[in-house]
Amino acid sequence: MNGLLVVDKPAGMTSHDVVARLRRIAQERSIGHLGTLDPMATGVLPLLLGRYTRLAQFFSAAEKSYCGTIRFGFSTDTYDAEGEPSGPDQNPALAMDAVEAAAARFRGEFEQTPPPYSAKKIEGTPAYKLARQGKAVELRAKAITVSRFVIEEVRGAEAEFAIALSAGGYVRSIAHAMGLMLGCGAHLSRLKRTQSGPFSLADAHTLEELEAARGDAAALEAKCIHPRRLLEEMPAVSADGQALSKLRNGAQANLPEFSQAPLVKVFAGQRELVAIARRVVATLFQPVVVLSGQRTGDSEQ
Repeated sequence: MNGLLVVDKPAGMTSHDVVARLRRIAQERSIGHLGTLDPMATGVLPLLLGRYTRLAQFFSAAEKSYCGTIRFGFSTDTYDAEGEPSGPDQNPALAMDAVEAAAARFRGEFEQTPPPYSAKKIEGTPAYKLARQGKAVELRAKAITVSRFVIEEVRGAEAEFAIALSAGGYVRSIAHAMGLMLGCGAHLSRLKRTQSGPFSLADAHTLEELEAARGDAAALEAKCIHPRRLLEEMPAVSADGQALSKLRNGAQANLPEFSQAPLVKVFAGQRELVAIARRVVATLFQPVVVLSGQRTGDSEQ
């Protein structure tokens, strides 16, 4: 099965748990996610299936949006509700203007150090494994951009928020830093991803919905994102049989595409995504990734 499915991830499962579950549902071994969600988090988890896993390299820079709750009063070692408290609960009653002033410091571009309990690797080992062993975790700060951060409501020690940030940013690190800024500690107590790139909760399916379609390839395919919605920054072009044959065999081909875009999506008909091709010059293209109809012995660029 080849496609992109958006799962509405439930709380309590890792992203890898969701992948394992979908492997059984779709009877497809090759599945990859486009950015993990912590076990506590819920919401939009896009998954690539089959040959579409080769497209993952083109999705890496997608902005992500979330809503959630920050609990002020104490921090935790994981920066979220699943961690061990770092001290007693101060149970503060915070004013909206104080929380809003702290949030304002985290809008725009700034350097962020990933949390010690994260999937970031240190010499090949995930940081969270080192942290669980009690070893020192030293991660490099990375520039991230928060394009939107709204404090929607403050109730006692809790603040409801909505945020949009660049790939690689950690919302729980922002919650932790706000607690330090306000002098009372804080952690992320709830998080729901509402959007990942162009994919939103409106595109998402629960695992129960997908389970109901187990064994029905047509029903599962109908729940996939239409191939022409993928990688919308790339122009889509329909190719004739001769050009498709060349591209499927790794050869260059001329395509009826007259923009200046460096990469294009090549289709056979409306739904069959055959390849991602790079412009060589004018309308001459070289396949970068071949997704459909590759014959045994053909090479992939």
